[in-house]
Amino acid sequence: MDVPEAADAASSVLASVSDAVITRESFLETLVTGVVAGGHVLLEDVPGTGKTLTARSLATALGLEFSRVQFTPDLLPADVTGSYVFDERDRSFEFRRGPIFANVVLADEINRAPPKTQAALLEAMAEEQVTVDGTTHQLPDPFIVLATMNPVEQEGTFPLPEAQRDRFWLKTSIGYPEPDREQELLDRRAERETSTPAAWGVLTPDSVRELQAAAEDVRVDPDLRAYMTAVVQATRRHDAVEVGVSPRGLQRLFELSRARAVVEGRGYVVPGDVERVGVPALAHRLVLTPEARVGATEPATVIEAALEGTPTPTVSG
Repeated sequence: MDVPEAADAASSVLASVSDAVITRESFLETLVTGVVAGGHVLLEDVPGTGKTLTARSLATALGLEFSRVQFTPDLLPADVTGSYVFDERDRSFEFRRGPIFANVVLADEINRAPPKTQAALLEAMAEEQVTVDGTTHQLPDPFIVLATMNPVEQEGTFPLPEAQRDRFWLKTSIGYPEPDREQELLDRRAERETSTPAAWGVLTPDSVRELQAAAEDVRVDPDLRAYMTAVVQATRRHDAVEVGVSPRGLQRLFELSRARAVVEGRGYVVPGDVERVGVPALAHRLVLTPEARVGATEPATVIEAALEGTPTPTVSG
């Protein structure tokens, strides 16, 4: 699959999900960019905005096996990864796979589970494998985690550890529908006979892998790579930042910029691609100083300042 074909495939996925979910187009483009890059996505928003419906619709459009894990305070790591069960007939232990063994895993309300259970996802997200009782089990390919979380100030939530947040390639939010489109929720419901809308299948597991591989053919000029590096380094010098973006974050910015170019149908990255993915790719990786947190400084503001304060290179196609 070349870049124009990949762009058409991404556009078809966007159309399918848009038919089921009423939300901002920019949000869905960010979500599909994460899929093209092969990364995991964290969705943070208040309940009732359509996070679960979005994840399910995306999996349907991609033609991938879907699994949902409802994170609760009493959820155990084995409930996510699976465990060994003794078979009385064979007098042996058999591994029973947990819900993590799917192409698209929805970790619903991940911050309602205690940190130990949250960490059960860490190896899976980093290595695409899980280890249970000393035995390693490979996860399906492709493998994408879409985690939803409620704002941390809500009752009954636990903050995600920095190491876990850093494993998510993107962090974004759905938000409320645009005012002129919110009534469309009711209009669509009045026209269908089921309570839940549904997307339609567009791709297959093989074509998703080809879509993701297309990003490897996207060119990133040396001046643009230097620009990305300078933006990341600027976050480490910001007065409000205690721990800036890591080298892993820089690499994710590079890969997501290439994926964004694919969504736009280009075989090369432009500064606009970096700017569009900059905040969702980097803001959640920052650790702000106590003074900045007390002053309600937003991580997104730090990333925007780094982007605006770094000279933008001129890139030609």
